[in-house]
Amino acid sequence: MAVDVAAPPPAPEAGTKQPLLRVENVVKHFRVGVAASVKAVDGVSFDVFPGETVGLVGESGCGKSTLGRVITQLLPASSGHVYFGGTDLTALRGEAMRAQRQDLQMIFQDPFASLDPRMTVGDIIAEPLENFGIVRGVRQKDKRVQELLRVVGLNPYFNNRYPHEFSGGQRQRIGIARALALQPKLIVCDEPISALDVSIQAQIINLLEDLQREFDLTYIFIAHDLSVVRHISDRVMVMYLGKIAEIAPSDALYLGQQHPYTKALLSAIPVPDPRIESQRRLVDLQGEIPSPLAPPSGCRFHTRCPIARVPGVCSETEPPLEEKSPGRFAACHFSNEVNTAV
Repeated sequence: MAVDVAAPPPAPEAGTKQPLLRVENVVKHFRVGVAASVKAVDGVSFDVFPGETVGLVGESGCGKSTLGRVITQLLPASSGHVYFGGTDLTALRGEAMRAQRQDLQMIFQDPFASLDPRMTVGDIIAEPLENFGIVRGVRQKDKRVQELLRVVGLNPYFNNRYPHEFSGGQRQRIGIARALALQPKLIVCDEPISALDVSIQAQIINLLEDLQREFDLTYIFIAHDLSVVRHISDRVMVMYLGKIAEIAPSDALYLGQQHPYTKALLSAIPVPDPRIESQRRLVDLQGEIPSPLAPPSGCRFHTRCPIARVPGVCSETEPPLEEKSPGRFAACHFSNEVNTAV
């Protein structure tokens, strides 16, 4: 049975629990020239439930970061709806939208570009507190800033320093402290570790997990490294050229895939053991990602898919996002062949 684009597939064992975030048929196109548009996000629907981490993965340019910015309304949607706690964010403007930002925050990819170099760390973290009137007076502000620095593993007396005095990992901790300042319910993490050294990446991931347990946070974790996503995510959404290709519980996704694109992504993850690595079968995709200015007809992956029927249904009919097995959804006409033919 196909899942309607306006009805996001539910989380496994979600039961009667209400989603914290519901994305319904969200579209984001960017006008280029007179008549052309970049179809960055093109009809995406899903739910995120309280306390879970949903990983969003895909190649560069697939629309992951754009989707994250539409969810937080840093970019307006071209069409569709983003419901947060039952409130349609796409219908809000001005002060009404500003009030929602206290519960909805973002951690950005580049810790060097996301912090104002002219402001001290204390001022950066205190800015949202002051904007929402949460602290009164210098003493209360400094106390809260120092508490947040301590929570993210930094010396609380670093509040008078400037961003250039810190390493990349420390800067990202400052960005996390800023996101935590308003005690949000949902944090969109837009590739928060991709600009960091591998050793620091593990520390940031562990910090995010600790903070989630301590403050009952919900994450959307955007990344292109599937091994990291497997570690932190409860569910994983795989995105290709503006659309969701597959949604599955994290462990289940790595045991078997329902979409050939997911299979190809996982086959590219290196294995440290050279004996195992030599026996693995790499799924070699042909060609480049098509332009989002003019996506292929039918299934958008058919131009690179090793099991596509072309000409045929794959190039002529867009596959709906269907439930292939309990809690597992894929947009593929031949998902039953993925693990045998690819």
